[in-house]
Amino acid sequence: MQIRRVIPVLLIHKGLLYKSKNFKTPKYVGDPTNAVKIFNEKEVDEIAIIDIDATMSGREPNYQQIREIAGEAFMPLAYGGGISKIDQIKKVIDQGVEKVILSHYALTNPEIVSQTVKQIGSSSTVVCLDFKKKFFGGYEIYTKNGTNPTGKNLIDMAKRYEELGAGELIINSIDRDGMMDGYDLAAIKTVTSAVSVPVIALGGAGTVNDLLNAFECGATGAAAGSMFVFHGKHKAVLITYPEQSELSFI
Repeated sequence: MQIRRVIPVLLIHKGLLYKSKNFKTPKYVGDPTNAVKIFNEKEVDEIAIIDIDATMSGREPNYQQIREIAGEAFMPLAYGGGISKIDQIKKVIDQGVEKVILSHYALTNPEIVSQTVKQIGSSSTVVCLDFKKKFFGGYEIYTKNGTNPTGKNLIDMAKRYEELGAGELIINSIDRDGMMDGYDLAAIKTVTSAVSVPVIALGGAGTVNDLLNAFECGATGAAAGSMFVFHGKHKAVLITYPEQSELSFI
């Protein structure tokens, strides 16, 4: 049985920590380095940071900021955003990151996935698939913060990236991003039935029970953003993480 991982995902916008809803209207929630320090104290399994500006602006990852965040992280850290060339992979890893997350450029140049695997290994190569549910069924992949429909099918590309050697896949529901009313469980079931690599669910978690539902649908990791930065019915900003006693039953 694989270990079930619960993973906070931090979005970097304008150098700071923000959280979006349906990939829109990002709301400021704090400083990413301070957030990582708090997650250290809460003994989280691992953490992912995604720079949502890098690809949109066509720039490379902010290596200095990655190094600063990685220097404070006591847990395994994954980074995504703006990675378009193979030489950038090593630079990101050299900042203290354990995994790289590929997204937009894995769609435009799928071979970067196999090249990344060759350079840093399968277990450190992650592909993030942002998707929307189609009106007449199925799921379409979007890139560039949900603004760019690709016409690519979620299941087809999940299989493709598995063939190229990706060590795990993040499937991120744009429809449920920031809603905190549960994951797209049908999508999780469909993808986990189609591939054998670990699948991490993202988009929609609001409670520990949502995390459990994702695991029961086949996900090996349950990731979330809003659940870990908002608290209470008024969604006050508060970095939080379930107590180990709460996680013990999932």
